[in-house]
Amino acid sequence: MSEHAQTCWFVPPYVQKEVVGEGRTTADDSEQLRLADDARTRRAQAIAAVGGTTGPAAGTEGERAAPPSTGTSRREVYDCESTTVQRKRLVRAEGDRETDDADSLNAYDNAGIVRSFFADRLGRESIDNRALDLVLNVHFDVEFNNAFWDGDEMTFGDGDGVIFSGFARSLDVVAHELAHGVTQFTSGLVYQGESGALNEHFSDVFGAAITQWHTGESPSEADWLIGDEIMGPDLYGEALRSMAHPGTAYDNPVLGTDPQPAHYTDRYTGSGDNGGVHINSGIPNRAFYLAATELGDTFEATRIWYHALQALPPDATFAQAAEQVATSARILVKSGAVPKGATQIVRSAWRAVGVG
Repeated sequence: MSEHAQTCWFVPPYVQKEVVGEGRTTADDSEQLRLADDARTRRAQAIAAVGGTTGPAAGTEGERAAPPSTGTSRREVYDCESTTVQRKRLVRAEGDRETDDADSLNAYDNAGIVRSFFADRLGRESIDNRALDLVLNVHFDVEFNNAFWDGDEMTFGDGDGVIFSGFARSLDVVAHELAHGVTQFTSGLVYQGESGALNEHFSDVFGAAITQWHTGESPSEADWLIGDEIMGPDLYGEALRSMAHPGTAYDNPVLGTDPQPAHYTDRYTGSGDNGGVHINSGIPNRAFYLAATELGDTFEATRIWYHALQALPPDATFAQAAEQVATSARILVKSGAVPKGATQIVRSAWRAVGVG
């Protein structure tokens, strides 16, 4: 198990630092870092216990022999009651009546949308393809400005109500974070450097695809923004990332300037952000956007990327991802799952961002 395995946070660390540095929030940054360390340990233990992938074998269309089920794909929503204790009080289990709490309601509903997308469109049974139960914790801590997947469950903060609003209310957030679990149980992309940026990228891919599927939007109709739904009153109209135009999601005195590059020659090479896992994800994000818009169907692009995800090694580079996406496109074209010309489209998309 890699020493770089970490909890996957929705709000990048450089954004958190900007917010705290501006003094615009009462959120305790040091406390959030401590909580991140605790969650990192839990996720490292969960990843070490996975022991292999559960999706199609690389380069094939068939499923591997399914291992025993890990659950029944049921949803469980817990209220942390403004503490840092996960699974503190069960407020809604699968099939229970709705609660009056908006965050519990939205966490439950959004997780159901994500589960349905993977099951109905990609034939995947929950996050691990073994019917893993979806555990969702809401009202974590006080004015907690983030959400995270820690290896076996989701946790959502309420936001401070000024910079960020409730994280469980955003389908983008729920889909993105649960998709980290899909990556964990398939390729296991190491959360560092280019493989970590790919880890973040695949979560953005699924977040965008699931949102567009749910709203019925085409690639040309979608805004391709990630995180716009959680912006509070002071940042309304901004977003955390733009898949279409990396580097343009935000530019304001609170968050600073969006650092994402759109081309490989401009990639971040420093040590911050785990070697740029959130920053450099903009490069493959734009490749996906270009491919989806050229194909005219975000799901067709997602199907290709999902096939590729299951064949990537844990330490995959951007170049390896580009090659595998093209290989997956050829396989799916041959089977009739995606249209002819898809291979050339995805190859051109990667080359347009300097990878290939």
